[in-house]
Amino acid sequence: MALQKVNLLPVALINHSKRFFSTTTRRCKTFAQKYREFWSPKSGNQPPYGHFTQVGDPVLRSKAVDVPADAINSKEIDLIIDQMVKVLRKYDCVGIAAPQIGVSLRIIVMEFREGLKDKFKKEVYEARKMSPLPLTVMINPTLKVTNYTKHKHPEGCMSVRGYSAEVERYESVTLTGIGKRDTPNELQLNGWNARIAQHEMDHLDGKLYIDQMDGMTFHCTCWEAVNSKAGRVEIPFYK
Repeated sequence: MALQKVNLLPVALINHSKRFFSTTTRRCKTFAQKYREFWSPKSGNQPPYGHFTQVGDPVLRSKAVDVPADAINSKEIDLIIDQMVKVLRKYDCVGIAAPQIGVSLRIIVMEFREGLKDKFKKEVYEARKMSPLPLTVMINPTLKVTNYTKHKHPEGCMSVRGYSAEVERYESVTLTGIGKRDTPNELQLNGWNARIAQHEMDHLDGKLYIDQMDGMTFHCTCWEAVNSKAGRVEIPFYK
């Protein structure tokens, strides 16, 4: 998830056999080999990417698999998390899921820094129930809704770059999983932070916000600039 001045843009191919592994004993033994390939010498750009995958990439529509228990503290997983944090902060986002850098594993990273408050008008910040969220890294997370009241707010995604729409999300959730980087194993999230968690969890199940958006509100976030500049506008996919 990434932020613009008033709209939150949430935030993300090797072949299928390299992305997928099961949790059987035989497959677990090859985990390090499979994911070590990410950092071995290679030609061309391969995962884990330093950019966000875009809608159309099969990795965004596949259900990510659990990280095996014996790989959770591995060097390979630490390197993937490092890359996720790097991309999250590089693009000034508040959430990212592993499939968004081309890795089909159930890992999410979230962070709503204190300084982001200055990017919003006071009334917008309060209406969306935004609040700071320390760096949160969760492996194999599960989400439980604790308050079924829904709120509709603008939402976007760095994997659907340049667009936004209003989406309904639940008021409060509990996120449980394997915490890394001083993240607790269980978090109670409300308001906008609950929205971030729901958005990132959708990524792990191959879903995008466009699957549940209010279609009448879907728009290009730079449509005004397109008109004023006679169409001479670029939507960057890099930073």
